[in-house]
Amino acid sequence: MEYLIFWGAMGLIVLFLAGQGVLADRREKKRFERTLYESYGKRPDKEYKVERFVRIPGYYEHHREPGQIDDITWDDLSMDQVFMRLNYTISSSGEEVLYYMLRTPTRSREELEYFDNVVTYFMEHPDRRVAFQKLMRSLGSTGKFSLYDYLEYLHTLGNRSNARDTIVNLLYIPAILLLFIRLPVGLAAIVVLMVYNIVTYMGIKREIEPYITSLAYIARLLATAQETAALKIPVCERENQLLLQGKKALNKSQRGSFWVFSKAGGTTGGSPLDILLDYVRMAFHVDLIFFNRMLREIGIHMEEIDRLITTLGYLESAVSIAMYRASLDTEGLAWCRPQLREAGDVLSAEQLYHPLIDHPVKNSISADGGVLLTGSNASGKSTFLKTVALGALMAQTLHMALAERYCAPLYRIYSSMSLRDDLESGESYYIVEIKSLKRILDARKEDSPRPVLCFVDEVLRGTNTVERIAAATQILVSLTGEGIQCFAATHDIELTELLSGLYRNYHFEEEIRDGDILFNYTLREGRANSRNAIRLLEIMGYDQTIIQKAQRQAEDFLQKGIWILS
Repeated sequence: MEYLIFWGAMGLIVLFLAGQGVLADRREKKRFERTLYESYGKRPDKEYKVERFVRIPGYYEHHREPGQIDDITWDDLSMDQVFMRLNYTISSSGEEVLYYMLRTPTRSREELEYFDNVVTYFMEHPDRRVAFQKLMRSLGSTGKFSLYDYLEYLHTLGNRSNARDTIVNLLYIPAILLLFIRLPVGLAAIVVLMVYNIVTYMGIKREIEPYITSLAYIARLLATAQETAALKIPVCERENQLLLQGKKALNKSQRGSFWVFSKAGGTTGGSPLDILLDYVRMAFHVDLIFFNRMLREIGIHMEEIDRLITTLGYLESAVSIAMYRASLDTEGLAWCRPQLREAGDVLSAEQLYHPLIDHPVKNSISADGGVLLTGSNASGKSTFLKTVALGALMAQTLHMALAERYCAPLYRIYSSMSLRDDLESGESYYIVEIKSLKRILDARKEDSPRPVLCFVDEVLRGTNTVERIAAATQILVSLTGEGIQCFAATHDIELTELLSGLYRNYHFEEEIRDGDILFNYTLREGRANSRNAIRLLEIMGYDQTIIQKAQRQAEDFLQKGIWILS
């Protein structure tokens, strides 16, 4: 009787603990669901460590194509920071595909409009959005490694045969039969086979352990694909079909996955059932056999796996942009759907602003050719160049522009702005700069129906004045005409006269008030007439002798055209 009471009490404790675990899991799911609703319309709250940015470009690196944003332009436009502002994704698939999308402004107008329809659907149907986000949470993240790092790890294992394990397991049959003929011999044979399998199991298990993570993610990928297709999102019929086709092609790869992923660590412990299953694995190599089968099937269907990652990542990217648009609405910031043309030479934007500035000054521009910006230091020239570039890039990747109106052709986008010396190769700033500019000139020569839209800040600042103006003039002339449109900023006021027939002049100006210099960051037509470099020296407290001599020397040069040491 005491034994019955004891085991009954133990059973109740086990049931209680299991029930507590189930309740805790449900509470956590409810909390996460509530967070998804509450975070809509707010800015993303994520931490980014260095290794995360090593992982995020993984999908992009494996899907390179002509016309993507190169590293120079990406860095010039601070696109890592822009990506962080846009990124509301939960899974590695969504995060990596969103990064790829921002680097790929090559899609057609029809594809961009399709993406916009998906984004709009998620904005208008919060319950479907949350249901999908919960699925992507179950798919999860891959940590510090890219999805494609894991897939490449699988390739390193090569083809693994089950022949040895199969032969050893078949030997159990005659060993069991020997039990009925000569019991001691039969028992000895079974013990020998088990000892051999257990000893070899540990070494093989350690070898494949790192790769089980890859297979586990693929298993979650298939489950998420099936559950996402079951949502039957009406505007995503194409994606629904792709998910079902991929799941069907890979179903065979998941046979026996229970043995591989259940208690993946392979160590004893846990419940009595876990312990029993561990010994079955070690004695018969069941999980190793199914691992090899899964590995072989996955190797055959890598394209389908890539398609599933792409499709789920695409849908989660749409959710991310839906949440980004909602955050702009919450903050009272305008955004618009762009009017994109396959050809043309006019870029027009009204009240355009930069996505990383909290209280941005908005500017409008309409340009059918080159634009040359002048103005004093810190007046806003570089920021305006980046604003226009980001307007074009977001229009061609996310089908949205941070403006009240945006109308332009589809471009190939390049910049040469925030350059620096390359210490590793020993190249000076000037060498780095002329290489950067040449890649834009080379892009213009490529046979493409899309014109080049380029942005150049302080062209050839790395060399002397005379050669800079001469070379800069000819380079900027080469960046005009059919097939290319250039926005450039310069301190060389001479360029505004030399290029007046090819570039339209705009400028930013400042105001000196109460011993301080103030900028309004408002774009104005015409070239700049003010200079503030020497005045800034005065404001910063430089000796008046330096200020007066510098002013006198500058005035002499403007009058006589030659420099005289005062």
